[in-house]
Amino acid sequence: MARPLIVLVDDEPNIRATISFILEMEGFRVETAVDGEEGLEKIRALKPPVVLLDAMMPRRDGFDVCRTVKGDPALASVKVIMLTAMGQAADQEKGRAAGADFYITKPFDEEELLALLRRLTA
Repeated sequence: MARPLIVLVDDEPNIRATISFILEMEGFRVETAVDGEEGLEKIRALKPPVVLLDAMMPRRDGFDVCRTVKGDPALASVKVIMLTAMGQAADQEKGRAAGADFYITKPFDEEELLALLRRLTA
């Protein structure tokens, strides 16, 4: 059985390494991107079932990437999980307005995230 693909877009190397390790230990295949522009390129090329997307990044922020993904009919099936330290109600509303399917704040509950990813990739 093919391992489900997750694209992880985050500009912080330690966050990318930690989340990648957690996901790979759970049987996911992970492609990473260091900023919104690279993330969008990988999302378009790979059309993953799920994207984990940080909000504040160089070149293109996560809200803009989310809006672009959600506005592209070719990417209609991609689920976007905003995974960010920006936890204010206004930030969460901005994520929902951009089209995010889920909004999770850092630090996050590892088991909750894994359960959500399993459900979205089943």
